[in-house]
Amino acid sequence: MTAEGEHADQLWAALADPTRQRLVDLILAADGATATALARDVPITRQGIAKHLAILERVGLVEASRAGREVRFTVRRDRLDLASRYMARVLDQWDQRLATIKHLAETEHDAQR
Repeated sequence: MTAEGEHADQLWAALADPTRQRLVDLILAADGATATALARDVPITRQGIAKHLAILERVGLVEASRAGREVRFTVRRDRLDLASRYMARVLDQWDQRLATIKHLAETEHDAQR
């Protein structure tokens, strides 16, 4: 697997959790948000949100910036793009495999007639 693929796998693993998906959606919609602001829209504690944000930050999907006492999180769109490109390649490979299987099945079916 390529380094790009490994990074994409880490992103997809982080996004496998529905709460983290929701947090990313909320941060994207607001063009950045604090953990406190996110806690108003997600039914978990602020501490729980902070743990999810730490995971997203560790894989490089969100970026934290401090402004005084507040820590504001933004989504790194380049990392989303990386995961999307990798997933598109995986989907293309599977489409090709499925097309081959379909062709083999149709050929076998035609030969049995």
